[in-house]
Amino acid sequence: MSTHINAPEGAIADSVLLPGDPLRAKFIAETFLEDAKCYNEVRGMYGYTGIYKGHRVSVQGTGMGQPSLSIYVQELFQFYNVKKAIRIGTCGSIREDVNLRDVILANGACTDSALQTQRFGSMHYSPVPDFDLLYTAYNKSKELGLKTVVAPCVSSDRFYDPNANWKLWKKYGAAGIEMEAAELYTLAAEFKRKALAILTVSDHIVTGQATTAEERQLTFKDMMVLALETIISE
Repeated sequence: MSTHINAPEGAIADSVLLPGDPLRAKFIAETFLEDAKCYNEVRGMYGYTGIYKGHRVSVQGTGMGQPSLSIYVQELFQFYNVKKAIRIGTCGSIREDVNLRDVILANGACTDSALQTQRFGSMHYSPVPDFDLLYTAYNKSKELGLKTVVAPCVSSDRFYDPNANWKLWKKYGAAGIEMEAAELYTLAAEFKRKALAILTVSDHIVTGQATTAEERQLTFKDMMVLALETIISE
């Protein structure tokens, strides 16, 4: 049991999906997992463990932003010995060739977060995912018929950015902006665990396009299945 996750020993699987929204964790558990049991309700940050195709899988909400995700992922790695973690979330595209409903497999995570400054000072760390998870997700996406883009994302601490920093990130090849992946990858490196971020493009920062609520629900399901198939296959 840890400070923010009220789960007894053995309640959490060694493979965990990480949606930001705790209600999405509840949805995944109720929709895809058999015999799902809730192991955490502290601060409304739901966590569940169940069975997917014969494999034990957990799903834990992390909240929005890197400081919030950092708390939950650190506790999952440090106190519950989680081995594999896949973030499933949305992002805004910043490239014309990355469209609404595309799925980004983040092969790196740029960031403006002060969390990295606290760790590394003037040095510049490159947060990257586990290659085996990335490779498996890419192949599974092809099997599922999903359009995927393997590219860096940007994990920003600021959702509303009047400085339009996305233009500089775009110049250097980043595909989408979200708020959590860099911290997940950094913690995975620190604890020597496997991590990946799978991101669905829900809106387009360049063109101003956005998906409808119905489209997001259908696309989110595709991303959830991809994450589940990846985490039980690698």
